[in-house]
Amino acid sequence: MKISVELTLTPLHDNFEPVIIHFIKRLRASNLKIIENPLSTQVYGDYDEVMPLLTSEIKEAFELIERGLLYMKIVKSDRHDYEPHF
Repeated sequence: MKISVELTLTPLHDNFEPVIIHFIKRLRASNLKIIENPLSTQVYGDYDEVMPLLTSEIKEAFELIERGLLYMKIVKSDRHDYEPHF
């Protein structure tokens, strides 16, 4: 089953950029479709590939920060080619 996941990692401390950059680079190293924008990162692919990757990479990111939030939305479909109709 194909899914689309939107992630926003928010470390709650100063000097947060290195952790976010590391997290995004680790996602980019996968064989999944990754799209970034200034507010979030989207990951597209098969559920059985995306979820194990996210589990390990979120854990690593959380180990690198003292406090933080991760917002995640999951859609059951591959929406990487979505374009507005208006």
